[in-house]
Amino acid sequence: MIIDNIKNASRYYALGQGIESGLRFLQDQDTASLALGRYEIDGDNCFAMVQEYQTKPEENGVWEAHKRYIDIQYVASGVENIGYTNIDNLTVSRDYDETADVMFLRGCGDLIELKAGSFAILAPQDAHMPQIAVQKPALVKKVVVKARVI
Repeated sequence: MIIDNIKNASRYYALGQGIESGLRFLQDQDTASLALGRYEIDGDNCFAMVQEYQTKPEENGVWEAHKRYIDIQYVASGVENIGYTNIDNLTVSRDYDETADVMFLRGCGDLIELKAGSFAILAPQDAHMPQIAVQKPALVKKVVVKARVI
């Protein structure tokens, strides 16, 4: 897992073409004013999903992990906690769904605060629990970039 501010995004371009394309998309857009929905960056190799939601208490969170895509989760506005731990520290609660590219897990991990302008890069071994309230539920606008694992 990598966490940083979007102003430092170019430091991570060398991690792969999909990550570079996704980070450049985030840098080039006025993400706070993007309409909700999916944005093509490089077809199914790299795309973005703009979401808006109320954060929730940690006890309502769900651990997830992916195999085909790396997530770049960018907070466009608001603040949230995201849970993180290595997938090996959790147990599977719902088997991997190839169509949805997601598996659900249970267990414990750490919470990390993501403020507007920050992003997290989450590889397949990085189990995560997004959308967690920092102190109380609040509105967050997030762009999740999906970059295909090579």
